[in-house]
Amino acid sequence: MTAALRTPAPTRPPTQTPGHRRRPRPHPLTTASAASRLLVLAVMSLFAVYFLLPVWWLVVSATKGSGEIFSGNGFWFGDGLALVENVQTLFRAQGGIYSRWLLNSLLYAVGGAVVSTILASMCGYALAKLPFPGREAVFGTVLAAVLLPAPVLAIPLYLVFSFTGTINTFWAVFIPSIVSPFGVYLSRIYAASSIPDALIEAGRMDGAGELRIFTMGARLMAPAMVTVFLFQFVAIWTNFLLPSLMLADTSLQPVTVGLVGWRELQGYPIGYSTVVTGALISVVPVVAMFLSLQSFWSKGLATGAVK
Repeated sequence: MTAALRTPAPTRPPTQTPGHRRRPRPHPLTTASAASRLLVLAVMSLFAVYFLLPVWWLVVSATKGSGEIFSGNGFWFGDGLALVENVQTLFRAQGGIYSRWLLNSLLYAVGGAVVSTILASMCGYALAKLPFPGREAVFGTVLAAVLLPAPVLAIPLYLVFSFTGTINTFWAVFIPSIVSPFGVYLSRIYAASSIPDALIEAGRMDGAGELRIFTMGARLMAPAMVTVFLFQFVAIWTNFLLPSLMLADTSLQPVTVGLVGWRELQGYPIGYSTVVTGALISVVPVVAMFLSLQSFWSKGLATGAVK
C-alpha cells in the first residue's frame, strides 16, 4: 500500500552529448528578404554615384582643352588628353600665383591643424583628468560651441580683427584656425578612456610635473590626436568664407579663394580648363593626407563614436 502511494522520483533531463551543440542564431542580415537587400543595395549605389559623379567630371574635364569642356559628353574624355598642357598653363598663369596659393593653403592648414591638435589635446586632457571648479560648466560650453556653425562666427571675427588692425594679414586666418571645439570634445572623451589614473599617480609620485605627465599620456592619445588633425586640416583647407572676408591681397589668399576669383573672370584671361585643373590639384593634398593617416583616423573616430 505504501509502495503504491509513493511518488515517483523526478526524472532528470537528458544530458547533452559532447557532440551536441546549440544551433547558432542566424544573423539579421541573412534573414532579410531578397527584396529588402536589393533595396538597400540600390540606395547605397545611388548615394555612391551622387558623391562620385562630380569627382569623375572633375577628373575628365581636367584632361580637356578650353573648347571641349562645354561640348560633347561632359562625363567622358575628349579627342585628346591635354592634362599635361593644362597643368603647365595652370602653374604659369599670372606669374605662377597658383603655387603661392597652394603654399598659403599648406601653411594655414598644416600649421593651424598642428597647433589646434596640441591645444585641443591639452584641453581635453585637463577636462578629463584634472579636477578643478567649474569643469563641467566648461565642458558644457565646449559642447555648445560644437553645435555652433562656423559661418556664424565669420562676421564677428572680421569685426574683432578689424578693430585690432590685423585684417589682410596671415594671422587673420591662422588664429581662428587653431580653435577646435570638436577637437577638445574628442580629446576629452578619448583621454578619459585611454589614460589610466594609475599612470598619473605614478608620475606624480616619481616627481614628474604635469606637463611631463601629459607628454606620457599623449602617446596613448595618438589616435585621437591624428583624428583631430585630419578634421581640422580638411576644415581649414576647404574654408572659403573666412579667408575671403579677411584677405584682400591675392598673395595671401588660399587656393579656394584664388580659384573662385579666377572663376569670376568668366574665362578670360584665365580659361575654364585652367580653373578645373586647379580644382583637381587642390584635392590631391587632402586625399593624400587621408590615405596616409587612415588607420589612425579610423581608430580615433570609432572610439569617439562608441564612447
